[in-house]
Amino acid sequence: MTTVFKVLFLIGIVAAEVIRFPHRQRNRRERRQKRAVEDRTRPIDLALDLLAFAGMEIIPLIYIFTGWLDAANYPQIDVLGALGVVALGGCLWLLYRAHIDLGRNWSPTVEVMKEQQLVTSGIYAQIRHPIYAAMWLWGLAQLLMLANFVAGPATLILFGIVYFRRVPREEQLMIDHFGEEYRQYMQRTGGILPKRS
Repeated sequence: MTTVFKVLFLIGIVAAEVIRFPHRQRNRRERRQKRAVEDRTRPIDLALDLLAFAGMEIIPLIYIFTGWLDAANYPQIDVLGALGVVALGGCLWLLYRAHIDLGRNWSPTVEVMKEQQLVTSGIYAQIRHPIYAAMWLWGLAQLLMLANFVAGPATLILFGIVYFRRVPREEQLMIDHFGEEYRQYMQRTGGILPKRS
């Protein structure tokens, strides 16, 4: 079953890229039109993005297509792999839903765009960072589907570094830009999990 989980994970990579492609293209066009009002992107952010990309795609692709990481393989537990497939499906749905709900308000960097609105409907009525929640689900799926001590936990480790460095800065930018409206939104919602009432 290890091969089946590798193939399904590869399909997940392709699906995630298909989901994100139109939003990246739109953001590139809008960046060329200088729509950013406030850009707090730092040089380290590119390195952090590459770190997350390495964990989510580069290391898994090396594992899937080469034997370079075979020394770190362990026996696949099919039930866990199947749970990983479910987590991957949840990740892809959440990623799709979050991008649809955000629309033109999405940016891959720490910036606020002209005419940006605070989105508080759809999935954003429950959680403030559904794309990051999707990435955590991705990391869980990867851990369960790729039976390798390097490739399996790569996203959880590398994306974890990105998440804990970036989210506080993004939240501060939103507070600075939207003020009390964002503070109230924070009180109603959870970060990556719905807030318990």
